[in-house]
Amino acid sequence: MGVNNSMFAARVSSPKQFEIIDIDMPVAQDGQCLIKLERWSVCGSDIRHGYGPVYAEEEYPMRLGAPCHETVGTIIESKSDKFNEGQRVIVLPGRETGALVEYMAGQEDRMVALPDEGTSEEWLMCQPSGTVLYSVQQAGTVLGKSVMVMGQGSIGLSFTAICARAGARQVIAVDPLDNRLAFAKRFGATHTINPAKENLDEAVNEITKGEGAEISIEAAGFPDTLNNALKHVAKWGKVIIFGIQGGLPGDMTPVNMGSFLAKMPTIIPTVGAVSGDAVSHIENMVELKQRGWWDPGEMATHTKKFDDIKAAYDMYENYEDDVVKVVLST
Repeated sequence: MGVNNSMFAARVSSPKQFEIIDIDMPVAQDGQCLIKLERWSVCGSDIRHGYGPVYAEEEYPMRLGAPCHETVGTIIESKSDKFNEGQRVIVLPGRETGALVEYMAGQEDRMVALPDEGTSEEWLMCQPSGTVLYSVQQAGTVLGKSVMVMGQGSIGLSFTAICARAGARQVIAVDPLDNRLAFAKRFGATHTINPAKENLDEAVNEITKGEGAEISIEAAGFPDTLNNALKHVAKWGKVIIFGIQGGLPGDMTPVNMGSFLAKMPTIIPTVGAVSGDAVSHIENMVELKQRGWWDPGEMATHTKKFDDIKAAYDMYENYEDDVVKVVLST
């Protein structure tokens, strides 16, 4: 662990391997805060685009602190008029390093203040769920609509919970893992489908009376989930694309143009982090959780020490022990 003016930082050193090293602590500049990080959580995109693929030898070691962008900590020095020392915050890393570091110099426009009550793990889950809140807003109202969500990882479960609470008439959760479907039911899904055990086409047709879902959501990032989201949307419906396709740069995803064109849907790609306002949707999720609308902290199923980082990433990649979200702690 870091001492004096040094800190610990992790990075992918070779395929499926991490190294933890000591590096210099950052220095907070005007408008920044120095934050001691306490919790980090693994995202599917960290696996799909950093830890999972095998890159060319010259790509290793990877960028310091990567792959990770979900983290929470406490401000120990503030040079910002918006935040105070001792305040707990979600902070989004910049381009230079990822979040797998002991200290971060956070920009005030990439930080979200957190209430004093509750654990760091539960508030940290507002970061991924906040990006989903942004995504749902891009589709317009879901009130009274039939919604299908392909994938029930932490992102898909967030879609399920938010759409259910926003008044969707039907929330159809699709995932090949029964434990995640159980979460979906608890979070408000009206119907669950395990495509590994039942015919997806027949199940969706029965639930929607052959019409398809008015809003179809791709929340997994796989070619089959994307094509099924396009296939099972209602005619002239909306398809929200959240999951990032492919693993290696330049990967292409085949699309069944026949079923796609037959439905003539509105396609809504959504990435909250590059929307021009990276934090307001997370702030909204924090406020919704605080008033009891929904607690995304329920998705944090496992906690491991930072030194066990490889085990945490392996657990997430391999769906071990019914994991939904694994959090690293100091």
